[in-house]
Amino acid sequence: MHTIDANGARIPMLGLGTWELRGRVCTRLVEQALKLGYRHIDTAQIYENEREVGDGVRGSGLRRDEVFVTTKIWTTHFAPLELERSVKESLARLRMGEVDLLLLHWPNPQVPLAETVGALARMRELGLARHIGVSNFTVALIAEAVAACPAPLVCDQVEYHPFLSQTRVLDACRRNGMALVAYSPIAKGKVKGEATLARIGRAHGKSAAQVCLRWLVQQNVVAIPRTSRVERLSENLAIFDFALADAEMDEIFALASPTGRLTNFAFAPKWD
Repeated sequence: MHTIDANGARIPMLGLGTWELRGRVCTRLVEQALKLGYRHIDTAQIYENEREVGDGVRGSGLRRDEVFVTTKIWTTHFAPLELERSVKESLARLRMGEVDLLLLHWPNPQVPLAETVGALARMRELGLARHIGVSNFTVALIAEAVAACPAPLVCDQVEYHPFLSQTRVLDACRRNGMALVAYSPIAKGKVKGEATLARIGRAHGKSAAQVCLRWLVQQNVVAIPRTSRVERLSENLAIFDFALADAEMDEIFALASPTGRLTNFAFAPKWD
């Protein structure tokens, strides 16, 4: 599996996102993905599927150290004592002694960031997480978190696909030795009908979604597409046997638009 190194973490470049996957469907998809060759599974406390994800990892037959598991702490658990309690509950649901990557899911201005990242670093110190990072953080918040955190942050997980430019966040991650992890990398399926991506795909014998994912990994970005269909798992994995030309990369960059963001809640930060 292709990986990216970030502040001591070796993160598989393609993972399975599990948002909205529930019950036996979730377990089956995680298990199947790992059997097909995935080595990176992403979940979160708010997804309410950590138990099923853990079952899927065990069902795959792989050793625990062969699978990179990420979970994310919800914003209501950012006070230090509450953060530790919630992480231990996550591990109990996953039935794992540690996760490979533990993220703050969204910024929460109600709790001082220095306190939260201090507690996050403590989870690493206690051996509950091998690596730590953030999600949905802006350039300014990345700088604040890096300055306040006593341990290295390895990534910022954000929405990233051809319709949304993340150049500034990507540059901030690179400056700090962090990886950018892209959620909604195929824009929740919207890439399928896009003419430029389809045309580039035809030139390579690939789908628009595969072109999208390839565009991300060629930027050294980790992609975690979610699918609820087993047949899509193989398609999403088949992106390491072709390369996009510079001109094709530029054409895809040109698809970004100020209205391209798909995930935007009232509590979101002021985006870059």
